[in-house]
Amino acid sequence: MAKFGFGKKLAQLFGLHKNTNEDFFEDLTDTLIEGDIGAKTAFEITEKLEKICKEKKLTEEADIKNELKNLLMTHIKTCSFDIDKSQVSIYMLLGVNGAGKTTTAAKLSKYFKDNGHSVILAAADTFRAAAIEQLTFHAEKVGVRIVSHQSGADPSAVVFDAASAASANGGALVFADTAGRLHNKENLVRELQKIDRVASQKASEGAYKKILVLDATTGQNALRQAEVFHEAVGVDAVVLTKYDSTAKGGIVISLGKELGIPVAFVCTGEHYEDIAPFSPEAFAKDFIED
Repeated sequence: MAKFGFGKKLAQLFGLHKNTNEDFFEDLTDTLIEGDIGAKTAFEITEKLEKICKEKKLTEEADIKNELKNLLMTHIKTCSFDIDKSQVSIYMLLGVNGAGKTTTAAKLSKYFKDNGHSVILAAADTFRAAAIEQLTFHAEKVGVRIVSHQSGADPSAVVFDAASAASANGGALVFADTAGRLHNKENLVRELQKIDRVASQKASEGAYKKILVLDATTGQNALRQAEVFHEAVGVDAVVLTKYDSTAKGGIVISLGKELGIPVAFVCTGEHYEDIAPFSPEAFAKDFIED
């Protein structure tokens, strides 16, 4: 379970302010921003909360926290994947190097394999040194098939072959691990767009998703990354890594409010089993409690 630190700061606010006056809401705005909720969204939340508290004449800490939780929930987006085992489903994993993309590919593979799906890993990061070997190692550990070419090969060709293997299998779920950095952003975007075209053509109708892997500890920097990838190829959902170690967490709200992107899974450790579907209710509860 993630501990965000926001709840402790919120408790301190109530201890510092005997009345929920203007100063309280100004400090609350600052605290929300420190928790990695964007400034504009933080102001909107506190303005609405202040209005609700005045209208309902709320003064008790528990009541105000409950209203804050409800307001946060309106900005949190989530999703679940309804996967037809007879179809060719392709999930392209996006993200910068260091976000945990390759390990996340392995975790997702194990999660869906354990839930009865036939899974294929596609080693479409053909540029990073040892990326193919790393993914091959994970595939062997979690017991799924891997499709790979030699280092420096065309990543879209790897995805094409993985999709063909899924089709020959009578349906499967393909997780394509893509490059996080080429020598410039334009090349990366062009490469991802090429893979995007191939994946959209090879996947069954409605069975292609683009999943962005973000390091939850990087806060607003993760939001900037989301903007870049969303603009380049569109992002259907996010997987947050290092969700257990972040002292913030407002990135979940920023993703939903500012970009309309839902969080699908969270990773909470180093083991393959340390992945779970994202729960908005659990997040909101954990975020405001110390």
